[in-house]
Amino acid sequence: MAIRMDYLSRLEEAKSMPDIFELVKSLVLKSMGKSRGGLMLGLANLGNNPQTFLGGFFATGSNVIVLNRIPLQRIKETRPEIFKPYVFHVLLHEYIHSLGFLDEAEVRSRVLALSREALVRSRVLALSREALGEKHLATMMAEDCGGFISYLAYPGLAWRGEDEKMELVEGFDRSSASYIA
Repeated sequence: MAIRMDYLSRLEEAKSMPDIFELVKSLVLKSMGKSRGGLMLGLANLGNNPQTFLGGFFATGSNVIVLNRIPLQRIKETRPEIFKPYVFHVLLHEYIHSLGFLDEAEVRSRVLALSREALVRSRVLALSREALGEKHLATMMAEDCGGFISYLAYPGLAWRGEDEKMELVEGFDRSSASYIA
């Protein structure tokens, strides 16, 4: 319970995406014994489609996690209180991908499996439950992000991202970059 309170308070106190990412890394290291440094976070317009939602991705073989700006913008317009849980959920999902868990189809088939052999989404759910509790928004998103789609995508509108510019978030993986002058 003390662990849960620590993660809950740290997420609540987080002021930026880098703060939330440091929390994600801490949780994954503590729970899975795995870590990876030197990651960057890019924000880009990846488009909007309520039927095939894309919150972000990890570019395999790279050191970049990319988050879709559209859901971040939509959250600010509809339910700002889910911003931190959403960012926590997506960063946790993509960070686990960056650790080598890549098969999304297998991930989806094991959504609620909590075994050691389970992959990304089930690990996200288990870690969210462990750190934040069953009723936390990030845990609910890990279990079924579809219930939040109206707050993440613009309804009835679909478009591909046309602006291919990606903005890098400064100070993202700061605990891994302390040796850089």
